[in-house]
Amino acid sequence: MESIRGLELIYDGDCPVCRNYVRFMRLRESAGEVRLIDARQAPEVVQALNAEGLDLDEGMVLRLGDEAFHGDEALLRLALLSTRSGLFNRLNYWLFSSPRRARWSYPWLRAGRNVLLRLLGKSKINH
Repeated sequence: MESIRGLELIYDGDCPVCRNYVRFMRLRESAGEVRLIDARQAPEVVQALNAEGLDLDEGMVLRLGDEAFHGDEALLRLALLSTRSGLFNRLNYWLFSSPRRARWSYPWLRAGRNVLLRLLGKSKINH
């Protein structure tokens, strides 16, 4: 399979759910080279995204070439790009490959992330 050029996923590395989602997704198997960026380790990336109006506290960002997808749109594209092998990836595809399901579920996922960060004593990215 030909890899997709310029594929970057920017996520919150302090969030265990976000970190494990990125790890289990197996995106490299289906899309090729992927640059995974922990926003906590890349303040210059966070600043550039903020300048584009993309708040990482509101959702992860997926860059495909010159396009940026944020929150539920990123989740939708990730589901469509990832492999269907394994239970996690099949469930991920089923849940998030529908724009309606991705849009409906993302606010709940974001709220869960915020609660988890608070319980772990971690701040939001743009505190």
